[in-house]
Amino acid sequence: MDILRIILSVLLPPVGVLLQVGLTGHFFLNILLTLLGYIPGLIHAIWIIARR
Repeated sequence: MDILRIILSVLLPPVGVLLQVGLTGHFFLNILLTLLGYIPGLIHAIWIIARR
């Protein structure tokens, strides 16, 4: 299942984080990071998925 989340995170980083942690602060932080730049949002999403 983590492979699917990582693939979704590459396409849309907030979707991978949403599937991993739900509607928490990490999800909203990831939306903010993705809006500021795709790469920071992607790094944060992969970090959240790999950490859990």
